[in-house]
Amino acid sequence: MNVLHDLALGFQIALTWQALVICLGGVVLGTFVGVLPGIGALAAISLCLPLTYYMEPVHGLILLSGIFYGAQYGSSTSSILLNIPGTPSAAATCLDGNPMARQGRAGQALFIVTLSSYFGGMVGIVLLVAFAVPLAKFALSFGAPEYFAVMLLGLVAAATASPGSAVKGLAMTVLGLIFGMVGTDVTSGAYRFTLGQVELTDGISLVAMAMGLFGIGEVLSNLAAPDVPQPPNKGFRLRQMLPSRREARQAVFPAIRGSLLGSWIGALPGTGPAIAAFVAYAAEKRISRTPERFGTGAVEGIAAPEAANNASVQAAFIPTLCIGIPGDAVMAFMLGAMIIHGIVPGPNLISEQPEMFWGLVASFSVGNLILVLLTLPMIGLWVKILNVPRHVLYPLIIFLICVGVYSVNSNVFDVMVAVAFGILGFVMTLFRYPVAPILLGYILGPLVEENFRRTLFISNGDFWAFLSSPVSAVCLGLVLVALVAPVVLAVRRRLAKAGRG
Repeated sequence: MNVLHDLALGFQIALTWQALVICLGGVVLGTFVGVLPGIGALAAISLCLPLTYYMEPVHGLILLSGIFYGAQYGSSTSSILLNIPGTPSAAATCLDGNPMARQGRAGQALFIVTLSSYFGGMVGIVLLVAFAVPLAKFALSFGAPEYFAVMLLGLVAAATASPGSAVKGLAMTVLGLIFGMVGTDVTSGAYRFTLGQVELTDGISLVAMAMGLFGIGEVLSNLAAPDVPQPPNKGFRLRQMLPSRREARQAVFPAIRGSLLGSWIGALPGTGPAIAAFVAYAAEKRISRTPERFGTGAVEGIAAPEAANNASVQAAFIPTLCIGIPGDAVMAFMLGAMIIHGIVPGPNLISEQPEMFWGLVASFSVGNLILVLLTLPMIGLWVKILNVPRHVLYPLIIFLICVGVYSVNSNVFDVMVAVAFGILGFVMTLFRYPVAPILLGYILGPLVEENFRRTLFISNGDFWAFLSSPVSAVCLGLVLVALVAPVVLAVRRRLAKAGRG
């Protein structure tokens, strides 16, 4: 009964006209960003963060969250029509979505992914409601050693799970940790790595870093890439989009399995919607009686990954809100946004700020319903937006980024920082270094350092204190496994190549 009472409290906030307008704006902007290939949800979230300074904290988080899960909905459109994923999590949808489009079944594919996305998102919300309070109560027993171990596990898991080389992922995480050390040392009050710049005494601006890495950096990367092919100039009427009974039956159980799998993966640190989507796709292909259909336009190949990535997005809020530990770069940025608004994510969040927590949770269900009602009628509009020339769109994005960065502190130095990080992000992408771990290391680095030093202070410098509880011992053991496993796999691959040679 307490949960129902809490949800009623949340809907009282989520159904106010201010919250509804902000939620609508967030999901529409997120869908727009998801449709456009290469922009990414994180760039849009960082661009809109300065706007939230003038809102109530719960309304600001509703806007940023709506952009996040709205981008997952929109990303499937360019995946199906152009074979270009709007976000990394939609890459799995390309495998069967684009073949369906080439077979003249683009409307059915878009209809199926919309309903699968809605179902997956609602499953993730239900699990968030069910597990948020028990997990928060469990986390109340955490001390400095447990927080250090769990956060370190999140850092290492995210780095080693990044696309490409695990070593490159770890290197980018360490770079993020270094950036997180810039500013005033909380313990001693000494300035660290400020290079004599007064503007850096409070640390590097989160907004400038995120907008540079994921806004300017992404724009530069897309400008350097070949031109995106134009989508087919074809309308999509609702009657043409309805799937057949056979296609509907083929989509039901994959969507259910993808939702459950995506929710579980999304709640784990170091994962994200992209991993959830590919795992769900691989699972469906493995259990299918006709795996040869996958890659040629199988309905199961779009229903499962779309349900999984949307369930993962909602479930990712479980550790972020209840423990204060983000699972990926977007959640790390959301955590940073909460801290900027004076909200401390963690086990006390639900009890100390129930209106904020349950209002945000209730807005998720409202936003998912709005997305379904908007996505299907507006597919034709999104297709037209794909025709916007890059030379018009990208300069506008860079202009908005610079205005957004400047508006935070009215400081030109922050704009220069954003440009510098944009160039860094472009260079890293050029050499196939993952950029997301930089932000994750920057956000979690100071928290890891604080709990590390606090543990040693309490234990009088005894390092065995980190193994004093089962939680910290298990997490540190998993950290060791995550670091050693890539090395072992690389050695095995080299030995196998040498044996074949």
